[in-house]
Amino acid sequence: MPRLAGLACYLIGFMDIAGAIFHRFRAHVHPLAQVVPGVVTSAAAAGTIIAGVLLLLLAKALRRRKRRAWRAVVALLALSVVLHVVRGQGLIDALVSGILLAILIKNRKEFYALGDPRTRWRAVGVFVLLSAVSVLLGLVIVAAAHPPVTATFQARVEHVLYGLVGFPGPLDFRTERGDHFVAITLFGLGLLTAVTTAYLALRPAEPRPYLTPEDEERVRKLLATPHGAHDSLGYFALRHDKSVIWSPTGKSCVAYRVVSGVMLASGDPLGDYEAWPGAIQRFMQEADRHAWVPAVMGCSELGGEIWCREAGLDALELGDEAVVDVTAFSLQGRSMRNVRQMVNRIERQGYSCQMRRVREIPPEERAELARLADSWRSGETERGFSMALGRIGGATDGECVVVTACKDGAVRGLLQFVPWGPDGLSLDLMRRDRDADPGVNELMIVHALREASSLGVRRISLNFAVFRSALARGERLGAWPLLRLCRKILLFLSRWFQIESLYKFNAKFQPAWQPRYLVYPSAGDLPRIVLAILEAEAFLVPPKPWRRRARPRVEREPVPAHP
Repeated sequence: MPRLAGLACYLIGFMDIAGAIFHRFRAHVHPLAQVVPGVVTSAAAAGTIIAGVLLLLLAKALRRRKRRAWRAVVALLALSVVLHVVRGQGLIDALVSGILLAILIKNRKEFYALGDPRTRWRAVGVFVLLSAVSVLLGLVIVAAAHPPVTATFQARVEHVLYGLVGFPGPLDFRTERGDHFVAITLFGLGLLTAVTTAYLALRPAEPRPYLTPEDEERVRKLLATPHGAHDSLGYFALRHDKSVIWSPTGKSCVAYRVVSGVMLASGDPLGDYEAWPGAIQRFMQEADRHAWVPAVMGCSELGGEIWCREAGLDALELGDEAVVDVTAFSLQGRSMRNVRQMVNRIERQGYSCQMRRVREIPPEERAELARLADSWRSGETERGFSMALGRIGGATDGECVVVTACKDGAVRGLLQFVPWGPDGLSLDLMRRDRDADPGVNELMIVHALREASSLGVRRISLNFAVFRSALARGERLGAWPLLRLCRKILLFLSRWFQIESLYKFNAKFQPAWQPRYLVYPSAGDLPRIVLAILEAEAFLVPPKPWRRRARPRVEREPVPAHP
C-alpha cells in the first residue's frame, strides 16, 4: 500500500500541475467557470499547481510510511479536490484525488513511521530543489500563457525571477486573465519556497545520536566479558556519536547511527552470542518504527549469518581485515625483505619508537599528541565511523596503546590502537608528519608488532582493505575477464579512495585475511546504503558554509569497566 500510494501521489501531483497549466487555456470552459470570477479561478489554478508540487515532494516520504507525510498528503488531496471544483475544470482529476484520499484514510494504519532526525542541511537542499522546480515550472507557465512572439528566453527568465518575488515582469500577455494567472502562480511558488525553507531552517533541531554515560558504562562491561574479545571492532562502539540499542535481557547491544534514512550498524553485536537475536530484533523494530533502511557495515562471517537468519537480510562481501599473529611475526625471509630494508634504512636516519598505554602518558603530552594528530590530518574532516574511535588520548581510554616515532626529540608520527579483548589490539589511527621520511608508518607498525608481547598482546588488527579479494584474484594469471574488469574499476576508483594502497600496505606484513560483510535488505537499497556509508565515513561532506558543526570533544571522567 505505501508504495502504491507514493506512486499515485506522484501521478496526481503531475496531473495537478499539467491540468492547471494547460486545461485552463482550452476553448471549452466549464459552466462553473462562467459563474466564478476570473481572479478566483486563477487563484484556484495557482493553488492547484502549488498543491501538485507539494504532493511530488511528499510522495517519497509517503512511500516510506511517514505519519507526518500521510497527514500532509491527506490535507493536500482534500484541498486539491476543492481547487479542481472551484477552477471549474479537471473534474476527472478531482475524482482521482478523491479516490486516493479515501484509500489513504481507510489504510491510515499502514502509515505509522516516525520522523527522521532534523538537520539544518535539509533546509538548504529543499531550498535548492524548490528554487529549481519553481524556475522550470515558471518557464512552462509563461510559455503556456502565450507571451509576445518577440519575447526572448532572457526576458522570460527575467519575468519568472521577478514573479517569484512578487514583482511584475517585462512581459505582457494577451489576456488579463493570463496576466493574473502567471502573476499569482509565480508569486505562490516563490512564497512556497521561502516559507518551506524558513520553516526547515528555524525549527528546533533534534539532538544528534550520541552515547550516553549510562550506555557507555554498560558497553564497557560487555567489552570486559569473554564475549568482548570476539570482534576487533567492538571497542569502536564507544564512539560518542553512536547510539546503542539493547536486547531485552541487556546482555547484548547493537551500535548504530542514522544517516540519510539508513539505520547503519557497524561490526557485530556486542555481548553474549545467545542474546544477539534479541538485540537484532530490537534493531529491526526500531528501523521499522521510523521506516529506516537497516544495514550493517563490516560484520564478521558469524555476525553476517546471524543477521541474515534473524532479520531476513542479505550479505555482500565488503573486504578483508588484516590480522597479524604477533607470536609468529618476523622480519626474516624473502617475503619481508622490502619491509626489513625500509625499517633498517629509516632507523639509520635517527628515528626511534616508543609504545605505551594511554594511562601511562602524562595529560600534557596526550593533549600535544592530539594537537599533532589534528594538524597532520589530510583535510579538515575527521573521517571514520566503523573502524575509528574519533578521539586520541581520551581520559576514558586508558587501555588504548599509542606508538610514537621521534627524530631529534620531535614526534614525527603516531599510531593509536584500541583494545581487542585481553590479548588483542585493533588499529584506530595512523598519522605522520608530512615532512617525515618515507617508511615512518612501517617502522611504527613493526615496532608495535615486536613490542606487543610485552603488553600481553598476541594479535593485532591492521587496516581494513575494501574489495581485497577482487584485487587479488583479478591480478592472478588466468583470471576471468570479469575479474580483470572489476580490478580495473577498483584501480580507477583508487585515485580518490585508498583501495589499492591500503591493500598493498597491509599485505607487506603477511597478515591473515578475515572477510567482512555488508548486510542489507535488498539490491534496490544498495545505492542508498552506499551513499549513507560514504557520508558516515565522511567521504561525502556538505559544503563548508552549511556544514553542521561537529560535537565538541568533552573528556569524561573514567568509567569503571567492572561493576
